[in-house]
This record gives sequence, C-alpha cells and structure tokens, in this order.
Amino acid sequence: MEINGTAHVMLTVSNFEACLPFYEKLLPFLGLKFVVRKTDSQFYCIGARTGVGIIRADAAYRGQGFAQGRSGLHHLCFRAREHSDIDAAYEFLKQIGANIIHPPEVGPWAPGYYSVLFEDPDGIRLEINHIPGKGLLA
Repeated sequence: MEINGTAHVMLTVSNFEACLPFYEKLLPFLGLKFVVRKTDSQFYCIGARTGVGIIRADAAYRGQGFAQGRSGLHHLCFRAREHSDIDAAYEFLKQIGANIIHPPEVGPWAPGYYSVLFEDPDGIRLEINHIPGKGLLA
C-alpha cells in the first residue's frame, strides 16, 4: 500500500476565539476554500487536496499554550507550488498579524528548500515551504 497524501489535520486550540479569525483568513489563502463545518467549537475547511481544521480544547486544557517540545504536534508544514508563493505568504501573514518566527529563507533540509515559519494565536508552529523539482526524491 502507498497512501495518497494526508487527508486532513485537526488542531486543538486553547483559545478558539482568537484562533478562529486567524484560520478563517489563513485557510482560504492556502486554497482550502470550502468550509465544511463551522460551529462554536470547530472550524474545518477543505481544498488543495487536503483538509485542515481547529477544535476547541477541552475545558481542562484551555489557557494552556502550545509547547513545541511536548508530546504531540511539533509543527505543521504546508507545501507551496512555487518559490514565489513563500514571499506572497509572508506578506499575507504580516497582514493578518501572524507571529513570524522566521521570514522567507533557504534551509538545509533539501536542495532549494525555501520557507516561512510562523505561529497561530495559540502559538502553534506552522510553516509554508517550497522545494523545487523532486527534492529529496531526485
């Protein structure tokens, strides 16, 4: 068996009220334009061959920020189609008030790796990258 990509990712957020407007802007920008579910505790969009959503944290965990080194998610990276998409994303992220960890830069992880790293209002690390050609599969 060989999978056909990632179907969806759901992120649990401790401050749903702050994260909802952020993801309502970010996900359509990334091509996830079809809102499947929007309730007082969930927001889920599909498009660009994937789905991404946020879910309100259980009451016991609200107010606890994201910790990148804790068990669970380290970061989520979206793959851009073009090198120039990273620069466009950076400008967009500044407009929506994302916390930019690093602006567009070349990284050592694959030939031509180019990315921007940022955080949502909960501090969840997100990245958008572009790798030209076949990257590590070449």
